Amino acid sequence: MEIPENLRYTASHEWARQEDDGTITIGITDHAQDALGEVVYVELPEPGEEVTAGEEFGVVESVKAASDVYSPIDGEVAAINEALEDEPGLVNSSPYSAGWFLRIRPSQEDAFEQLMDAETYREEIGA
Repeated sequence: MEIPENLRYTASHEWARQEDDGTITIGITDHAQDALGEVVYVELPEPGEEVTAGEEFGVVESVKAASDVYSPIDGEVAAINEALEDEPGLVNSSPYSAGWFLRIRPSQEDAFEQLMDAETYREEIGA
């Protein structure tokens, strides 16, 4: 199971990556996509919408189940991954790159640093 060191994580299995422009890219972890199975649909908010840390912002549906996706930080949706509309399976094949969900302009400067590092996430899931 892949858990990149440069990302931050949540207990609900979302990952976050700090971008050079100050936005934070969000997706679900390899662990989460593996547990879901084949992803067939992803529902995301619209750019410009506000998201709140710990609250649901979207849904991922797989052949097994539907699961809510939670925002790890407060902020405004700067962009969504429109490729997931036609290719939701990118979440399975490339959870940390092509399968990203959205980019958020964080409300707090230190929001990224407050999330779990890779080592803590490994401990959280027993990996």
